Amino acid sequence: MAHVVTEACIKCKYTDCVDVCPVDCFHEGPNFLVIDPEECIDCTLCVAECPVNAIYAEEDLPADQHRFTEINAELAPKWPVIVMKIDALPDHAEWAEVKDKLHLLEK
Repeated sequence: MAHVVTEACIKCKYTDCVDVCPVDCFHEGPNFLVIDPEECIDCTLCVAECPVNAIYAEEDLPADQHRFTEINAELAPKWPVIVMKIDALPDHAEWAEVKDKLHLLEK
């Protein structure tokens, strides 16, 4: 089982998780990160690093976040790998607590 980046990451894109990933399984899109399920080794290091609690083990996904398993698998091959921490999006603080952001995901 892989880990999954969920809706909380949209429009925030903190990359603290990228720094601790031993296998470089994160991919970067315009306003969201995803985890490549083929590369993730399920080490759990990234979970604690996310300041908005956007990363879950697949088996622990909240019911309303299950669709993000498919979204991560779909977008990982399309987006470039990110291997170093970068600044979060400029208005990340405004979006950190916002719910229902899926319609804002830029593919």
